[in-house]
Amino acid sequence: MRTTQQQARFAGFLYLLLGFTAPIGLLYVPGKLIVSGNATATADNIRASAWLLHLGIGSELVHQVIGIFLVLALYDLFKAVDENLSKQLVILGALVSVPIVFVNVLNEIAALILVSGAEFLSVFDKPHLDALAYLFIRLHSRGITVAAIFWGLWLFPFGILVIRSRFIPRVLGVLLMIAGSSYVASSFATLIMPQLVPLISPLALPLEAAELPIIFWLAIWGARPRPAELPAAVA
Repeated sequence: MRTTQQQARFAGFLYLLLGFTAPIGLLYVPGKLIVSGNATATADNIRASAWLLHLGIGSELVHQVIGIFLVLALYDLFKAVDENLSKQLVILGALVSVPIVFVNVLNEIAALILVSGAEFLSVFDKPHLDALAYLFIRLHSRGITVAAIFWGLWLFPFGILVIRSRFIPRVLGVLLMIAGSSYVASSFATLIMPQLVPLISPLALPLEAAELPIIFWLAIWGARPRPAELPAAVA
């Protein structure tokens, strides 16, 4: 049976791996391909660099699989602290958000097909194909925004578990809930009150970074041993 520190470091390793793979598909690829408001330029970018969009798709699928194993590792770490909260962490962190992201990848696949030059698409002219490809790419962006609601919500049970655990600094739990609030507020603003996006977005990104300290803490320091794991004389 693994110790608390071993469980924490394993979860930290998965968290770190997720942190390295996720930005490829979520930030780098869209930044290279999407020209805001310009369907023709966006479609031309996809045609010229289809491999880049394939890379983004691969990144999303991989980091979501990693995310599944991450929340399971965190469940093992925290179930002795509060099993109900640990179950909430699994539900919000994987059971809901992962299917959203997996289905959302179909929007990127649709955009690739539309710019592929396939013969069955010859009934459409290029401007129509460009507009449809751009539409699906934008739908993908909104799908990520929907998933981000749950990327925020799962940080609340996670943060409470950290605070209650006593084997990880409580301040990291508070930072997790700050990051979770930012994810949720930013997503709801984008989907429901877009007029507030210019006000919320500059604040959201720095606050979302409050999730980062727990990643490095788990990966580097792990967690303090529980009393039951200490030698009798030390305990």
